Amino acid sequence: MVNKSQNVLYLDHTQPLEARIGDLISRMTLDEKISQVINDAEGIERLNIPKYNWWSEALHGVGFSGIATVFPQAIGLAASFNVNLMAEVADAISTEGRAKHHEAVRNNSRKIFQGLTFWSPNVNIFRDPRWGRGQETYGEDPFLTSKMGITFIQNLQGDDPRYLKLVATPKHYIAYSGLESERHFFDAKVSNKDLWETYMPAFEACIIEGQAEAIMGAYNRVNGELCCASKFLLKEVLRDKWGFKGHVVSDCGAINDIFKHHKVVETPEEAAALAFNSGLDLICKIGVTRRTRKERWKWLKDAVEKELLKEFTLDESLKNLFRAKFLLGMFDPPELVKYTKIPYEKNDCKEHRQLALEAARESIVLLKNQDGILPLRKDVNTIAVIGPNADNRDVLLGNYNGEPSEYTTILEGIKNRTSPDTEILFAKGCPLKEKSKEGFEEAKTIAQKSDIVFLVLGISPRLEGEEGQASQSDLGGDRLDINLPGVQEDLLKEIFAIGKQIILILTGGSAISVNFAQENIPAILFVWYPGEEGGNAVADVIFGDYNPAGRLPVTFYKSIEQLPEFRNYSMEGRTYRYFKDIPLYSFGFGLSYTKFRYSNLSFSNEMLDVSETLEVEAEIENIGGSNGEEVIQLYISRKDARFRVPIRELKGFKRIFLKKDQRKKISFKLMPKDFSVVNLNGERFLEPGMITISIGGCQPGYDLEKDGLVMKDVSIIGKAKHLE
Repeated sequence: MVNKSQNVLYLDHTQPLEARIGDLISRMTLDEKISQVINDAEGIERLNIPKYNWWSEALHGVGFSGIATVFPQAIGLAASFNVNLMAEVADAISTEGRAKHHEAVRNNSRKIFQGLTFWSPNVNIFRDPRWGRGQETYGEDPFLTSKMGITFIQNLQGDDPRYLKLVATPKHYIAYSGLESERHFFDAKVSNKDLWETYMPAFEACIIEGQAEAIMGAYNRVNGELCCASKFLLKEVLRDKWGFKGHVVSDCGAINDIFKHHKVVETPEEAAALAFNSGLDLICKIGVTRRTRKERWKWLKDAVEKELLKEFTLDESLKNLFRAKFLLGMFDPPELVKYTKIPYEKNDCKEHRQLALEAARESIVLLKNQDGILPLRKDVNTIAVIGPNADNRDVLLGNYNGEPSEYTTILEGIKNRTSPDTEILFAKGCPLKEKSKEGFEEAKTIAQKSDIVFLVLGISPRLEGEEGQASQSDLGGDRLDINLPGVQEDLLKEIFAIGKQIILILTGGSAISVNFAQENIPAILFVWYPGEEGGNAVADVIFGDYNPAGRLPVTFYKSIEQLPEFRNYSMEGRTYRYFKDIPLYSFGFGLSYTKFRYSNLSFSNEMLDVSETLEVEAEIENIGGSNGEEVIQLYISRKDARFRVPIRELKGFKRIFLKKDQRKKISFKLMPKDFSVVNLNGERFLEPGMITISIGGCQPGYDLEKDGLVMKDVSIIGKAKHLE
């Protein structure tokens, strides 16, 4: 065992990082090297390297690691359209991750989900509402996803100039958003234009701007290229083009897929060699889990012995992996790393619970509020709460979640906010998905006795999620349609027929087609999977303690008839950027209890060169009857493109608070890249032409008078310029 008091270069924190890494690797045997490129890495006692499992999760809180604060699911955080909130949430998550890790180490525990390398965020584009894992993403728009991803990563990794707080790992690189049941063998056919215009930008932003220290490859192929074994993706793009310095980890079992399901090669050692030779650094779940570690290492050992894989290549991977460990301070005295001082009491603390409540409030989207029925008085005589999701813990937590020490269901939240004299009646009404109507009569009975009815319907993580997790999903985690499941719509119609006022509360991680409700129900809220404080947040909105301002990060379609075939990865006809029909609710839509008016849109220059920036200003005024927040959205639309371009694109957003009658000036700075276009070859250009800029709320897809938008054209002049 190396004595830390000895003058050993890799243990000397005053030495350059690269020298320390090189010194450590030079001391390792081949078997020791192989033991370190698998997610459950063995300890090497003689080199003071403790056992370490690289797999931890932090999608919307520290996941799978016992008690932790559970924030709204990622799609709900995106619905806040608030990067400042995202920064606070990510910082809280990273604080809990550090606290839990050091407590585990103090207890000599180094198990899975106890490390400092977190496999989050998921920045895949949510291109089709049937995809079960869409709830893990930040929605359908590359710009919104990029901004949320960058913010999450930066605040997860911390602000120390020398040490990382945690390691963030954007996933799943690239074009992973198809059928879960086919992910182990599917080949996504993606045009160069769609690849670089839609699927790549968020990953590029997370690496270049977010400075993510790791990235995870996807299970699938893209145009025949294995995502976890593609020199184009892992070397030419990731390292050469984007300058990535960190490590690449495979999705779990993805290397097995190379020979078992993709059948690109015939043997395990060929699969492992192909991946590492292409730029992979770390394998998650190699071989069959019941095998001994030495048997699982055999793939890599055989690859080296058969000269399919050079030891030098393993060394390069080890440099990338140990870089993360050194940056986390794992080989330095703890007193040098400020994050080691975070007390365990910061996990699941009061401040984080309050932040979870605020995040849940900000995520809620008011879809309809006919005649201002909301907010309600708290002294209603009798309230009926009906629905399978009203008193359901699952719909608070989503997936990839931790365990809250306390949680509040929607039913409990309503009880917490109403007058002590209010009678609350509850009936489940129907199962989540099964066709049974056995509970209808009880539901109708309490509805008839009440002054107002809350119907809590929608979907749950049992119906959408990752392969093998959503136990009641239609197909391996995905949905076959986007309607209310089971007999929920029948229940809605029968309660509606009674004639009482209904507030519809919908839970879910993706779009639901509720055409009947939009036509007939006076108030509709979409609350996502709102986290441990979800019930209190929903009640705060219903009873007016909080004025909602969430916005949809995805398009809500009227039916799947409006969508292309699920396996079709073309963006034509998908998302607000290319969808030409009329949706049920548009991307960016969301109502408030107050109203806002926009005016005085102005530009720093109404004619600018392709390489110039543009300052955009406008004024916003709260002209309604109450204080509230507004999500200001800026879109651009190109009028004279030479080839297919998006109908409109989000290029700026801000969430601001305005008191009643308050007016504020708002500004955006648009960079030349914001006006760029991607041609059919996937090349990004700055091009001259006429561009329409619009600023307002609830964009796009709603008329000027309803939204109070301001619009104006700007002329881009000069010669076309290729962007690298």
